[in-house]
Amino acid sequence: MDVLEGKTAIVTGGGLGIGRSTCLALADAGAHVAVWDVSAANASATVEEIASRGGKAFGLVGSVADALDVKRCFSEADQRWSKLDVLVNNAGVSGNRPTLELTDQEWHRGISINLDGVFFCSREAGSRMQVSGGGRIVNLGSIYSVVAAPNRLSYCASKAGVAMMTKSLAIEWAHLGINVNCVAPGYVDTPLIHELAADGRVDVEALRNRTPQKRLANSDEIADAVLYFCDPRSTHITGQVLCVDGGWTAYGYL
Repeated sequence: MDVLEGKTAIVTGGGLGIGRSTCLALADAGAHVAVWDVSAANASATVEEIASRGGKAFGLVGSVADALDVKRCFSEADQRWSKLDVLVNNAGVSGNRPTLELTDQEWHRGISINLDGVFFCSREAGSRMQVSGGGRIVNLGSIYSVVAAPNRLSYCASKAGVAMMTKSLAIEWAHLGINVNCVAPGYVDTPLIHELAADGRVDVEALRNRTPQKRLANSDEIADAVLYFCDPRSTHITGQVLCVDGGWTAYGYL
């Protein structure tokens, strides 16, 4: 269904994993998508895949953690579009390390990409959406936006901040017609999780067993949740954090 026909969307971290699947889902729904990634090659690959499916897309290359990069990328999108309808703040990094071993650099990297990046991009998007009459912002949080885990301090703190930023902006910008929501995935079968497993930083089988559905999510399932928050049928939903986790956060027995 072309529920987003004629709409424009920016997706950060759109080159791989959840971001790539989200770009494809938005394009399949009719949106013209700006695929933003720190890697030009990854952004181009997603753009090419969208084009091969008959969709419309172009690439943006820059770091969401750099406020000047963010302004530049939004300005590049302005040159293509008269307005912005959707922003998906997907770019993020893991932060899996014991706190006593966590360096200042690692701490600041997690906060700057996972939290500052959402702020910088939302501020740019909000300034445009208030002029055009509204829009949708969807932030990618995590199950660790709402529950805690050891050895992940920068990640948990930054993703919890994303959840609260979602609620605060939803309240502040509701009168502007801007809906702000958060999709909070559990563990997802992406290249990132395979890298962590290869480094011995996560046990994929243990993660499956901890999840009531006994499997990891796939990135398309997360993209479907993002798409719902962009769909006209979700007009009255704002300020929400939706966990897509196979029951992980609901489970509290043994």
